[in-house]
Amino acid sequence: MSGNEILIVDDEMGIRELLSEILQDEGYRVKLAENAAQARTFRNQQRPDLVLLDIWMPDCDGITLLKEWARAGQLTMPVVMMSGHATIDTAVEATRIGALDFMEKPIALQKLLSTVQRALKRGGAQHHPEQTLASLGKGEAIVDLKAKLDQVLQQRRPVLLTGEYGVAFEPCARYLYTPNSPWVTVNNPQTLIDAPLSLLEQARDGLLYVPEVAELPRRAQQGLMLVVNKLEKFHARLVVTSSQPLLPLVTERQFDATLYQALAGLTVVVPPLRLHADDVPDLANQLLTQLIEARKAPQRRFATAALNQLRQHGWQGNHQELLQVVQSAALTASEEEISADDVQALLRLSSSAPRAPEAAPALPMTGVSFDQPLREARDEFERLYLEYHLKQAGGNMSQVAERVGLERTHLYRKLKQLGVQVGRRHNSGDD
Repeated sequence: MSGNEILIVDDEMGIRELLSEILQDEGYRVKLAENAAQARTFRNQQRPDLVLLDIWMPDCDGITLLKEWARAGQLTMPVVMMSGHATIDTAVEATRIGALDFMEKPIALQKLLSTVQRALKRGGAQHHPEQTLASLGKGEAIVDLKAKLDQVLQQRRPVLLTGEYGVAFEPCARYLYTPNSPWVTVNNPQTLIDAPLSLLEQARDGLLYVPEVAELPRRAQQGLMLVVNKLEKFHARLVVTSSQPLLPLVTERQFDATLYQALAGLTVVVPPLRLHADDVPDLANQLLTQLIEARKAPQRRFATAALNQLRQHGWQGNHQELLQVVQSAALTASEEEISADDVQALLRLSSSAPRAPEAAPALPMTGVSFDQPLREARDEFERLYLEYHLKQAGGNMSQVAERVGLERTHLYRKLKQLGVQVGRRHNSGDD
């Protein structure tokens, strides 16, 4: 007897009874729900090991229920969608939301058993799925982000995801990923040096994900350029991320200019958490649910006042900081309810803690044309870059020199060369 519990959600009694009989004969414990309302109630009470979810139901379709679970942090079990007349687009949408697989009715016995075994194995190896785009919230910033990613889906060029430290890069990359195809993450830059084509072979017909491309050494950058040139041959999608602006690194000769041009042509900016602060309470509850169900935290819940505190925080460390605060609150709160005082103490500590290098607010890169020689593009960017820091520092040249990492003499020379006016106001308050 396997002991695994499977929830079957289908409005057709014949389907429920047939699947239940087969799975019980195989030793599984089976629970039944004839509509989304019953499935929702069951999920609120406990976590099944697997859900077989019909797409078309009278009260609420399976896609909508799947989105609800994703947003509430309850999509912590594998879900396999079922339908007798779903389109390919519907199946793809379900897997992008977080469904593990799709079965077309009528379901053959062997197909059912193999899919259930695979789903349970995946669910056992990883107690909760990766965050998905649907789980990031429903604020305007996330809606806009999804619209941009939908446009990118139609392209096969390399994709550069940029944003501040700690933003949700991976859920965006997962949205661009074709379900049930290879996903390869480059965690060791040495692999790009030693075996770039081997990486591509692993990612054939799938996605190659390279986090924090700005940190790659020059030889790894060369290996990545080789990968870019061979993508079409292996029919693989390349997604890279960077929480540092790449163009300044190009001008300082720390990042390969040719690689930059190959990556920057299709850039998506991932918004910081503060731009969709109204999503923070839902995100916090979602993360807390995942920690509890993964048995990484005891049973906890947030007080309303605590959630309001989280919403009002600045979140310089974005999703990464939110996860750390939620986990700490769950592990250190003295009561089952996490209070506003519990949260406030952690937020004070989080705000004063040293942070990983954080990208400056994004410059209006649309003002820099890529259809010009590199030298002109570099000058145009440097002009925007220095004007931005002059404005941020209120014209204080000492502060500007410190922020941009240039000696004062070099800074003045650069400003003059670029034609940036430095008036008396800019010189005031230097010392």
